[in-house]
Amino acid sequence: MTQRWIKLFPVFFVLAALVLFCPLAGATEVDRAKVTKAKVKTTAKKATAAPVRAAVASAPGEAPAVVKEVRHWSNPDYTRIAITADREVRYETHQIKQHPSDTLPSRIYLDITGARLGAGVHDLPIGDGQLKVARVGQYRPDVVRVVLDVDRIKEYKVFSLSDPFRIIVDVKGERPLEFSKLTEQLQPAPASAAETQKPEAREEKPRPKPAGTFKPGKIRRIVVDPGHGGHDPGAVGAGGSQEKDVVLAIGLKLAEKIREELGIDVVMTRSTDVFIPLEERTAIANKVNADLFVSVHANASLNRAASGIETYYLNLAKTEKAAQLAARENGTSLEKVSLLQAILFDLMANYKLNDSAHLADEVQKALYKKIHGHYSGTRNLGVKQGPFYVLVGATMPSILVEVAFISNEAEEARLRDQTFLDRTADGIVDGIRVYIQTLGTGR
Repeated sequence: MTQRWIKLFPVFFVLAALVLFCPLAGATEVDRAKVTKAKVKTTAKKATAAPVRAAVASAPGEAPAVVKEVRHWSNPDYTRIAITADREVRYETHQIKQHPSDTLPSRIYLDITGARLGAGVHDLPIGDGQLKVARVGQYRPDVVRVVLDVDRIKEYKVFSLSDPFRIIVDVKGERPLEFSKLTEQLQPAPASAAETQKPEAREEKPRPKPAGTFKPGKIRRIVVDPGHGGHDPGAVGAGGSQEKDVVLAIGLKLAEKIREELGIDVVMTRSTDVFIPLEERTAIANKVNADLFVSVHANASLNRAASGIETYYLNLAKTEKAAQLAARENGTSLEKVSLLQAILFDLMANYKLNDSAHLADEVQKALYKKIHGHYSGTRNLGVKQGPFYVLVGATMPSILVEVAFISNEAEEARLRDQTFLDRTADGIVDGIRVYIQTLGTGR
């Protein structure tokens, strides 16, 4: 009997140890959980996440997307950051405040999941008064992090554009007192390294004096934006005419007439056959502190009989045709246009909606009057609204003019005629002139 108890003694010892020490071990794990939870709460006071704007995750086994480029454009009270990836990715926006009571962050950062950093992508010094630097790195094997160190900002917005996929960060700052002096020194951003743009002729010419008694008032600078360009031909007519070529010809004439007839400085987003990304076109206008932005395009339709003139400003598309046109000009799908419309109101906080509608109305009336006077069959399709990438983020009245249908045989022939191009530029100038004259009149 005694031997049996001696054999069982080690078993009792182990059981006793388990009874005594298991509760302590359990308490230790709970305590660790409490500490971890406390750390999460403390961090949450400093960092907050914005809603995920692009909810596209990499499929299992799929190679990570590549973050190819980080660029910026800025003036003393505006900065635009563009982060380009080779396909759509999921991303989250976070901000960190130095103190819980701060209304604005000291740091903004974006985590791009299912992605890796491309070769040659590195930190981007900015130092423009709004942002100090954009830092980029491989935060985790499948997460690229972009950190924006904040100097002084008023507000910021983050959104994405498609085809190619870009994450855009628009930052607004406080306008410094010396702003008017600085803007005189600003120049438009250069074209991409692959397609260097020639210096514009305007930089070599003295500013012309206003013709007659016209007074441009507060309108000192207009950005003229010929659509498409380079590897992007835009719409192509049955006769082979390319939209990029005809709108560049109109844009060059328009810029010259604005300078000579209105005495207003003009900056062109492109003056040669180069490709300029849509987000860069608006950034150029903001960068040079433009007072008006006019984007020139030629329309197209599967219905070859469609014809006429129409002018757009940024807003939700009210018709299927407007949405289809926006998809074509954006170089994307109707689905992507619908996604943009879902967040458009949030992006239009600084958009001059009423002024843009007014400018569109005056340009549409004057252009139609000029063209209809020489081509009696011209149709007036009116002023419309749509979600155009090229107008998103503009801080000045901005419009997109569709001067004719390149898909229509008769109107394509007109777009090859220099006289028609001249009259088109004249009509747009007439509309701008009337718009300026009606400013401050309660119109």
